[in-house]
Amino acid sequence: MFIKEIELRELRMQLLQPFETSFGVTRERRIVLVEVTDGKHTGFGEVTAGEGPFYSHETTETAWHILSDFIIPKVLGREAGTAAGFAPLWAPIRGHNMAKAGLESALWDLEARLKGRPLWKLLGGTRDRIECGVSIGIKPTIDDLLATIDREVKAGYRRIKIKIKPGWDLKVIQEVREAFPEILLMGDANSAYTLADVDLFRKMDKYNVMMFEQPLHYEDMIDHAELQKQIETPICLDESIHSADDARKAIQIGACRIINIKLGRVGGHSEVRAVHDVCMKNGIPVWCGGMLESGIGRAHNVALSSLPNFTLPGDVSASKRYWAEDIVSPPVEVSPDGEISQRLAPGIGFDVKKDLVERLTIRTRRFSL
Repeated sequence: MFIKEIELRELRMQLLQPFETSFGVTRERRIVLVEVTDGKHTGFGEVTAGEGPFYSHETTETAWHILSDFIIPKVLGREAGTAAGFAPLWAPIRGHNMAKAGLESALWDLEARLKGRPLWKLLGGTRDRIECGVSIGIKPTIDDLLATIDREVKAGYRRIKIKIKPGWDLKVIQEVREAFPEILLMGDANSAYTLADVDLFRKMDKYNVMMFEQPLHYEDMIDHAELQKQIETPICLDESIHSADDARKAIQIGACRIINIKLGRVGGHSEVRAVHDVCMKNGIPVWCGGMLESGIGRAHNVALSSLPNFTLPGDVSASKRYWAEDIVSPPVEVSPDGEISQRLAPGIGFDVKKDLVERLTIRTRRFSL
């Protein structure tokens, strides 16, 4: 693949409903799209960084800067046999995995289109249908939360993730479990707790929660290992895992029993596969986390979720949960039994609605030979 042109676009997309976590409320997404071309074929990727440095140190602005000034100049006009073959070009750049993943995922889409293969098959996927769960933000009241869960369960979703934070945890978990005794339920803390909260987690143990996601500090593994020793519910690590090596270390010290893999957080599909393989070798199940992506990012998540060790339902839900109109056609849809079918067309398998993308774009930068 010889890269002749790369284009960055920033889109503003309004969420249908505000999404609240322990570190704030998101109402509008500033999304950076990456488009790469060899002159004949085009691949699309998405930067999943947030608007502010709260989930990660990366933001929309830092990703635009790193891509424009450091990563794209290394890739433009270069040639590699595969998308993974470009990774050594940006390897000297420390961190900024979400910026890297935005470009790398576009290169994977391009490679799949050039080879006439669906992206999920090029990645080595084995699942032509994936199980879907939903992530539900913090609500004004528990009744609001219960009504939202009821709606999502009736829509067929197979796992419900609720956000928790100090003061919105034990009673919430208790009431959700009483109302929905059979659902797969997990609590995502986004690093809101410390080891001083062990007794709280022991109390929540009895409500049959399938996992607590990232309860402690976002860079921590040691305290997570200590917490895991003292509670029965599996800990799932998210923010702490940036690479296959991080996954190896976390598993080795017993910091988790499950790992959430996010395309942007680990730096692209190549590292997704490496993390996946480490986890599968060690008997640690994985699932795909979401970052309020547009249809392009969502399509990449659908594809990577086809890998064999993605055995738990991920945060890969329908376009209509987030957007009045998504930027891909057809929109990502979930079947009544809670599954998404893989696309058979080359690449991500979805058409990009370029007219809509143009209307939503607030800035563009094109890099060409």
